[in-house]
Amino acid sequence: MIVLGIETSCDETAAAVYDTARGLLSHCLYSQVTTHAPFGGVVPELASRDHIRKLLPLIDEALASAAVVPSDLAGVAYTAGPGLVGALLVGATVGVGLAVGWGLPAVPVHHMEAHLLAALLEDEQPAFPFIALLVSGGHTLLVEVAGLGRYRILGETLDDAAGEAFDKGAKLLGLPYPGGPELARLAALGRVGQYRFPRPMLKVPGLDFSFSGLKTALALRVRDLEARGPLSEALRADLAADYQQAIVDTLVGKSVRALSVTGHQRLVVAGGVGANRALREQLRAELSRTGATVYYPRTEFCTDNGAMIAFTGCQRLALAPGAYSSVRVEARPRWPLEELTGP
Repeated sequence: MIVLGIETSCDETAAAVYDTARGLLSHCLYSQVTTHAPFGGVVPELASRDHIRKLLPLIDEALASAAVVPSDLAGVAYTAGPGLVGALLVGATVGVGLAVGWGLPAVPVHHMEAHLLAALLEDEQPAFPFIALLVSGGHTLLVEVAGLGRYRILGETLDDAAGEAFDKGAKLLGLPYPGGPELARLAALGRVGQYRFPRPMLKVPGLDFSFSGLKTALALRVRDLEARGPLSEALRADLAADYQQAIVDTLVGKSVRALSVTGHQRLVVAGGVGANRALREQLRAELSRTGATVYYPRTEFCTDNGAMIAFTGCQRLALAPGAYSSVRVEARPRWPLEELTGP
């Protein structure tokens, strides 16, 4: 079974081809970072327009790179949500239009389910069941995964997501867009332990997250320090290091607690924040003491990509091959993960 995957949920335009027999055949991506950088964040209308310009050429490139023609395909998968509704509609209408034209089923894919399953694209794959930590700019979730479509939310953020906390912290420190990777780079130059920031809800029972208080703590510290004069590069690096450490400690502490509560020994980390080096190093160290194993998608599959959409589309199509004959376009800016079903 060969499936074309299309991703347009936010500011990455992506297309990929996955074959259940041969694995990933191609994946192509266009980043809109330079488009949104002057605004310090994603402008939804600009994102939608860029998707319109870039998507069809990327699909052509993905098919050519995979040496696949439309008659080889079993279906077209597209991100149906959650995400920016205008951006979602671009991918959804193109995906459904191609599927209708080629006489194929169109498979709407849940963006977070695709992130959750992205680790299964790797040679070293986690077996079900496992715990998944999904951390991105818009989501922070701990999910118990019993199988495809069999998900139980254990904890989620009550306000800001971890990725949003990184981005807002970067802006407070005067770093350019995209802020998360810039803050991580600056933090690598700093000293941990110079400034104490809260570990939100880490001492509170349960597995929910909250990062708004941490962001406020950084804003207040920056304001106090700037009242004494401009912040030096070394001081900003120390602030970044301690701020990042507070986020990492919280994510690691809650993940270890989730494994302990459920008794599982496998943790999958997915989403853009999953590429953070400090998070990976600390998780590896913590889990080595408990005997648990942590799994990641490769770095380029932590952020939004078409490969995870094509892969998830394959799994969904194999699960219910006759369920996707509809020509209805689906675009759901909000789509709770627990609404998904499986066998």
